[in-house]
Amino acid sequence: MSTMVKKLLLRGSKGSITVEVLFDSGAFFSFIKKAIAEKIGELQKLPEPEVFSTAKEGEEVIATHTIDIKFYINKDGFPEIFYVIDNLSEDAIIGVGTMQKFRFKLDFERDEICLLYTSDDFKII
Repeated sequence: MSTMVKKLLLRGSKGSITVEVLFDSGAFFSFIKKAIAEKIGELQKLPEPEVFSTAKEGEEVIATHTIDIKFYINKDGFPEIFYVIDNLSEDAIIGVGTMQKFRFKLDFERDEICLLYTSDDFKII
């Protein structure tokens, strides 16, 4: 599991906020702390709760809502649906599913996020 933390602007239907976001290759989905989500947008109730395992063995978190957010890396915006978690340990987590969707590559040597265009061409963002 690899992680990187970046301060990002998150924009929802009610406003925006800059928070520390954990890019976590050990998580598939993206998550946001409920208190932050409520400040920036309208929560959408899930038909039934979703249960997710955490990095701690035997620990789980439950999501009853999602939120549509656009997160920004520099000036590039990326729309995504985040699961809302009451007591999330981080402000927000971007999982590997989101990273794959937008073709992000984490460069740990430079502490940068790269956006891949082709296998040989990338843009550092």
